[in-house]
Amino acid sequence: MAVPKRKTTPSKRGMRRAHDSLANPSYIEDKKSGNLRRNHHIDLKSGMYNGRQVLEQKDD
Repeated sequence: MAVPKRKTTPSKRGMRRAHDSLANPSYIEDKKSGNLRRNHHIDLKSGMYNGRQVLEQKDD
């Protein structure tokens, strides 16, 4: 059975975990409506995705 020869230092442990943090979601401004939406997601107000009408438009 494999057993570590030495204790992992806090520095090395921190370096390994450096990429584990969560990034904030990025938002882009829609070209037609001007609403903020996630990249590669449907604009829920207009129902458009990639220039096509995917959902029914919401009435405010």
